[in-house]
Amino acid sequence: MERITATYYIETPLAPEQAATVLAGEQSSGTFIAVPGETEELKQRFAARVERVTPLETVSEPAMPGAASKTGQYNRAEIQVSWSLENFGYNLPVLISTLQGNLYELRQFTGLKLMDIDLPASFAQHYKGPAFGISGCRKLTNVENRPLIGTIIKPSIGLTPEQTAEMVKTLVGAGIDFIKDDELLSSSANSRFNDRVDAIMKVINAHADATGKKVMYAFNISGEIDEMLQRYEYIVRSGGTCAMVSINSVGMAGVRKICDQRQLAIHAHRNGWGMLTRHPLLGIDFRAYQKLWRVAGVDQLHVNGIQNKFWESDDSVVASIKACLQPFYDHQSLLPVVSSGQWGGQAPETYRRTKTVDLLYMAGGGIMAHPMGAAAGVRALQQAWQAAVDGLSIEQAAATYKEFAESVKQFGKK
Repeated sequence: MERITATYYIETPLAPEQAATVLAGEQSSGTFIAVPGETEELKQRFAARVERVTPLETVSEPAMPGAASKTGQYNRAEIQVSWSLENFGYNLPVLISTLQGNLYELRQFTGLKLMDIDLPASFAQHYKGPAFGISGCRKLTNVENRPLIGTIIKPSIGLTPEQTAEMVKTLVGAGIDFIKDDELLSSSANSRFNDRVDAIMKVINAHADATGKKVMYAFNISGEIDEMLQRYEYIVRSGGTCAMVSINSVGMAGVRKICDQRQLAIHAHRNGWGMLTRHPLLGIDFRAYQKLWRVAGVDQLHVNGIQNKFWESDDSVVASIKACLQPFYDHQSLLPVVSSGQWGGQAPETYRRTKTVDLLYMAGGGIMAHPMGAAAGVRALQQAWQAAVDGLSIEQAAATYKEFAESVKQFGKK
């Protein structure tokens, strides 16, 4: 029987081998004491196994509250634990409960982070993965050999559908590839979902009829499952190509239901990500996180950005981009969404460190607050990426491109 293997980074006042055994028992057939029915035959079939324990450093202060150490020392280690696929079958919520459930509550740990998951080959047949991925999103937007350039409607909430449509008209006229709702907006008092779709798609469809380019707009459908399905169908009927889901809020089962429709590209917004991973010894690493959502079938996933406005380091962002681009079964590749305080000035460093243009490069204020207007903001980003691929420095790019030069004056010292 196939097995699923998870890698954890742990801290414990116990010997790491002992703590790993507790985790394996608690998350499979065991509990804190032997119980009737826990036969050797049952354990042989269903018990989790500790596959490997690699000791790391020892520290004198715990990363988080838990059991006190009798020796005053806390041991860190990398451990691998595996489960038989028989335990949960092809059930992603139960898989997540197994890999990320009550184990975080165990007193034996003062730190625990899920770092990676090794999923069996049969997942490739049972789960279809992204319906569009990088190649499909490029085809939908008619963009090749450069990043998709995108923006977020700002203010995040408060604009009417008509005001939003006017902004969209400016952006599509400037050559934008992608626009999205903010995660804070789905259907508000003065911007009902269907009204906003009607107003925006009127602009996008007219532009597509005139130019042949249909801009991808990610409408935020996040909500209850039936509501999301209704909104999804409304986008399809209106000629849209993309829906956005706040994946941490909606949950795995809801996201999987939406992805299974396979008519729209799914833009996966990971708001709430910091809650899951900001502490270095708690939560989940992006390597594991992105695999779960790829299995569910999302097409685009946020990865933050170089020199971003949040806490995440550039090294972490680069690793996340590379994780999205790693082959995963024979599924479509996942499109990394670079965002958070971005403008054209980060393009050269992003390209230098990743050597890829397979990105959706998102700038909100970096486009909307351009001193020459939003249209110039779009052009400045396109210029920045051309300069990055051509190997130009920021100074050289500013000397070459007018709109980019103005964005340097506006954003360069921030």
